[in-house]
Formats: sequence, C-alpha cells, structure tokens
Amino acid sequence: MTSPGVRHDDKPHATVRCRENPSVDVTFRDRFSFDADSVHYAVELRAPGLTARVDEVVAWIWDSDLTTFLDELAAEYRGWEGERSWQTNDHDLTVSAVFRAGGHVGLTWSLQPWPQAAGGWGASVTTWLEAGEQMATLAADIRHFLTGEQL
Repeated sequence: MTSPGVRHDDKPHATVRCRENPSVDVTFRDRFSFDADSVHYAVELRAPGLTARVDEVVAWIWDSDLTTFLDELAAEYRGWEGERSWQTNDHDLTVSAVFRAGGHVGLTWSLQPWPQAAGGWGASVTTWLEAGEQMATLAADIRHFLTGEQL
C-alpha cells in the first residue's frame, strides 16, 4: 500500500509499505532539481533492524522512467513469468519485480550508492503489493512525487 502526501514538516514524499509486514517500507523524499533535465531525490529503506538511505538518486528525463516500469507491472495484473528489473542510470537504485500466485507483486528495492567504489555498501527490502490497483496507485504516487504535482 502506498501513502503519498505531506509529512509533518510539509515536504512531499511517497511511501510504499509491505502489505504482509507494514514495518517494511520504502520512502521517496527530499526532491529537488538543478535544471529541467533531472530530478534528484532521497530513497529510504526501512525494515526491522535496518534503515538505509541514499541522499541523491537522480532521475533523468531521457532515462527509462521508474513510473513507466511500475505502470507496466500494474497493467499486467494477471501476472508474468520470471523477474523484471529497472535501475537508475547510476545504478544506485534497482527495483526487481516478481509475480506470485494470488495476484501479488514482490518489489525488491535495492540501494547501492557508489557501486564502483571500493568499500561501498548495499541494502534491500522487499515489499509485497496486490497486482493491479495497488501497483497502479504506487505508479501514480511516484509520478506525482517525481514531477512535483499535488495530489
């Protein structure tokens, strides 16, 4: 389930919570831009015993868009075989999706800042959502966050 909106400090964000374990979530926040070609934002992963954050993930307007990937998953609510993946141009955010019987999609959100640097780190969590409507809502929430549109 997603929960877009405004936090107590009035900054836009979008959060996806695992329907099977609500203590597992992914939050997009702190969006900013230097120019019309890109949007920068932070991504936080949370699970029991884990908190990880990358402060500056970049979405380029010419890249394959995360919302397009999520829209495509939502459109295939009847399922697919295997794993599908998307990643940022810098490879610091990767999302992998699998379909499970019963109409559920597992999204594994992986952060790996500075993937080419020695001594780097990585973290991931998996959120489970209902295929179709929850996936479509997630895609819309992320689109609103990245474009700065009000819901």
